[in-house]
Amino acid sequence: MQVRADRVSLEGHHGTLLPPTSLTVGEGDLAIVHGEPGVGVTAFGLALAGRLKPTTGTVHAEGADAGLPELVAVVDAPGVSEPDEALPLRVVVGEELALAHRPAGKEDVARWLAGHDAAPFAGTRFENLGPALRTRLLTELAAERKGVRVLVLDTPDRHTSDVDGWAGLAREQAERGFAVVVLAATTPLSALPFTPALIGATEQPEPRHHAPEPSPEPEPTEELTASTDGDPA
Repeated sequence: MQVRADRVSLEGHHGTLLPPTSLTVGEGDLAIVHGEPGVGVTAFGLALAGRLKPTTGTVHAEGADAGLPELVAVVDAPGVSEPDEALPLRVVVGEELALAHRPAGKEDVARWLAGHDAAPFAGTRFENLGPALRTRLLTELAAERKGVRVLVLDTPDRHTSDVDGWAGLAREQAERGFAVVVLAATTPLSALPFTPALIGATEQPEPRHHAPEPSPEPEPTEELTASTDGDPA
């Protein structure tokens, strides 16, 4: 399965939100897309997820029966999918589990938090979570949505300067077989772990592939048939 964005652009009421940008990402791939801080990077993420219709260009999924909104989850997009900062973590998790059509009762939430090493933070206001924990939990919740195969992490660098933290998390999800796109805006290009795709570019570097390659099929072996001849005289 691949998602292809071909020269996608978006125009707003006051000008260009997103200049023509292309990207191709498949399962097991990790791509970092860098742009200036602002709405442009988020607009590209929402276009990848089929939540914004491009002014020009196209976005489509190949090798999948579902549509983009079912395949692509945009994680922590400012003003779009980021949680209410005033809510305690247990409420945010309950809402996300319900969105994923999973059991979301009190005990279900407690079990999920315990299983993700976050039980001590159940009553913590979301705005007071550490950046690494925030991004990890929101990404895990998005990954549990039925049918999701693409994770778009929206500017995790706006919460922290720890590039290795969010890059390692993204790599782990790619190793699980997800296609992962990280939108970055405040991290200097020189601090990124590899050459990123750029907002406003149509020729992009290949994403990094991290999913384990499938094991090759064993070579068929020829079975020797027993001789039916008698012993030589």
